[in-house]
Amino acid sequence: MKKVKIAVAGAGLAGRQHITAIAQVEEVALAAVADPDARAFAGLDDGVPRYASLDEMLDAARPDGVIIATPNHLHVAHGLACVAAGVPALIEKPIAADTVSAAPLVAAAEAKRVALLIGHHRRHNPLVAAARRVIADGELGRLLAVHAQTWLIKPDDYFRAAWRKQQGAGPVFINLIHDIDLLRHFCGEMARVRAVSSNAARGHAVEDTAVALLEFVGGALGTLSVSDSVVGPWSWELTARENPAYPATGETCYWLGGSEGALALPNLTLWKNPAERSWWSPMAGTRLVFEFGGHALTRQLQHFASVIRGEVAPLVNARDGLASLAAVEAINHAAESGESVAVDAGPAMEN
Repeated sequence: MKKVKIAVAGAGLAGRQHITAIAQVEEVALAAVADPDARAFAGLDDGVPRYASLDEMLDAARPDGVIIATPNHLHVAHGLACVAAGVPALIEKPIAADTVSAAPLVAAAEAKRVALLIGHHRRHNPLVAAARRVIADGELGRLLAVHAQTWLIKPDDYFRAAWRKQQGAGPVFINLIHDIDLLRHFCGEMARVRAVSSNAARGHAVEDTAVALLEFVGGALGTLSVSDSVVGPWSWELTARENPAYPATGETCYWLGGSEGALALPNLTLWKNPAERSWWSPMAGTRLVFEFGGHALTRQLQHFASVIRGEVAPLVNARDGLASLAAVEAINHAAESGESVAVDAGPAMEN
């Protein structure tokens, strides 16, 4: 099979992770790297073409696809450049800094039929696919309630970068957006949210802890709890064994409850009453089997290659990215206003 040529825009932390993943996937090859800071190229293979801008790289390297791992505020401009060039792009999450700027990108990609994927990589984890099958097969019955917990402790040196203390850099936007995307994947679209946030732990201009109430279009209700200042074992990072950089705790962090059963993640334990559905009746927990293997970023890259070859549609498309961003914006708005806020994915969601 001819290798798919993938270029990377942005050689920072996220870009380097993608470059490492490219080296591990046989069906793709690193075509080029673009970054305005020459220091970002340190340690890269000397044979990889290097460019100071995405536009220059698109003109000269002519890749089959581009991974956009630049700062959030550049995602729209860089995504539009790829759309104009007719080159499929995988944009790191979030799709943009806000939904207002994201909407024209979604519309442009759809109008030109250029595939855009959003880097909510957790959906590529096999256990997520297994959980979706459990829900689709009706094992939980009607989905009624869901809870997600993201408690973790970011060390003090994480905040040496000044931008991490400012609005938009808190755990709701940086961390919780991944959980929001998975809850949408499991439960469907969100209708309204309520939320409270606090900066009491660190005193920065941005929240360090937040809780939210979710109303899903399908009728399910949800609760979320997130903090980057709690020493605790309950977060996807510390439980899913998805990224070896995080020590695994073996705990759970998501609970999905329905009229016929409940599912805990990421240990994928299905709880049901074998006999009568009653709190007086014994319950049985079955640990479901799923394919465990392959880093989610690697699997996401393999999927990107398949999209470029025209074999499949994006698992997480631009509309998904916009909807997850809209839900996060609604949570922030609800926390600021103290009101119930409708989740509005913007004009690009209209037909």
